[in-house]
Amino acid sequence: MAYLLALDQGTTSSRAVVFDADGKVCGVAQREFTQHYPRPGWVEHDAREILDTQLLCAREALALAGVAAGQLAALGIANQRETTILWERASGRALGPAIVWQDRRTAAECERLRAEGLAEVVRAKTGLELDPYFSATKLAWLLDHIPGARLRAEAGELAFGTVDSWLVWHLSGGRLHVTDPGNASRTLLYNLRDGVWDAELCAALRIPPALLPRVVDSIGVCGESDPAVLGAAVPIAGIGGDQQAATFGQACFAPGMAKNTYGTGCFLLMNTGERPVPSRHRLLSTVGWRGRGLSAYALEGSIFMGGAIVQWLRDGLGLIRSSAEVEALAASVPDSAGVVLVPAFTGLGAPWWDSWARGTLFGLTRGSGAAHIARAALEAIALQTVDLVDAMRADGAAELVELRVDGGAAANDLLMQIQADLLGVPVVRPRLLETTALGAAYLAGLGVGVWSGTDELAARWHAERRFEPNLGDAARSALRARWARAVERTRGWAAEDEA
Repeated sequence: MAYLLALDQGTTSSRAVVFDADGKVCGVAQREFTQHYPRPGWVEHDAREILDTQLLCAREALALAGVAAGQLAALGIANQRETTILWERASGRALGPAIVWQDRRTAAECERLRAEGLAEVVRAKTGLELDPYFSATKLAWLLDHIPGARLRAEAGELAFGTVDSWLVWHLSGGRLHVTDPGNASRTLLYNLRDGVWDAELCAALRIPPALLPRVVDSIGVCGESDPAVLGAAVPIAGIGGDQQAATFGQACFAPGMAKNTYGTGCFLLMNTGERPVPSRHRLLSTVGWRGRGLSAYALEGSIFMGGAIVQWLRDGLGLIRSSAEVEALAASVPDSAGVVLVPAFTGLGAPWWDSWARGTLFGLTRGSGAAHIARAALEAIALQTVDLVDAMRADGAAELVELRVDGGAAANDLLMQIQADLLGVPVVRPRLLETTALGAAYLAGLGVGVWSGTDELAARWHAERRFEPNLGDAARSALRARWARAVERTRGWAAEDEA
């Protein structure tokens, strides 16, 4: 029996899952790590804590599965994307905090670059928006604010990577400095059509090319782990950003198939086939995966605050004691009684891309209570997703016939029903919600031949529940119109504060 180890490094926790060759979960471990908010709009992680928690989870999952590292056919990595780490090549020590994808500290710099006309160049070459969300301006900020970093980077002493690169570096004992095309395509530095780091963008964004990792296939062996790390040398055979991995794990292998992951943020990806599709409505064109004769691009909508809204209800407002309680609280009222939450705590992502928007609650009355706010929170998650589907439709993407869902919040039946009602199409939840980890395992398994191809993987996908829309058109239109008014009022809120 062949086993696969999936490392699922997320925004709020590190996870590791051991799968067998039938795709069955044999062992799971998870550890949360600290979120740092040193200033409004800033979000940081300790890169060492990311690494330590991920390695602890890997060892714990193997122990729970009763599987030795030597029994692993391969390991695959799925990672939080865009989060930016700068480290010393000689020691492997991070020189500063990991700047998280949610961080907005470079909003003013992005505005300056946009004023210089760089936004259209970025969009044409990378398929992305010129926004603080992506890695390059975060990396430039680290180079500018860590003493001596820029000179050391130009001398080749330092390395940059998103979390996949950081993990592979340490798994391999510092022998591998690599990333895959999917993660590379989230940096603002990767030319989507040519498949290379773009010299013009590196110069414009002030990034020394010596910092950049080598781009390797998403599917295929790029090296192996140092035996000292897990107990044996294990082929590293799959790398994917968490959303690409989840799309792969959802078996969205054909153009037009789409999934939405309800994690810290929400990420809707639609497979667009072997060529990138440019967006006219501020969605993102990105690499899905590449390797072993497979190549796919995706059209993506990125929402910064998804399940994190529920965490805010728990940790910020104290309305619930655990995230699981939100469903019962929201279900205790028939509707939000006019309350609308726009969760722009770190700005708005697609299709707005407004770094200056801030979170707002509208429609509060003396009759508003915790349950109405909880209901509005779930509606906000679903309504943001509706905006993405509308933008995809306007871009001429294939008409959505169903939405496959995953992520922690996809277990919330009320949220899934609200999503189906507001989209007007069925929402389908798979039996296995561990689709991000499963996708990492699938990438690695294909990379070493555990599975023959995507047809075999697609046959393994099974639905657990299908949520059919049952909201009338008039009610749906009213909710969406009220949401649109609320979004418009929150946009640009913090711009004057930063002026």
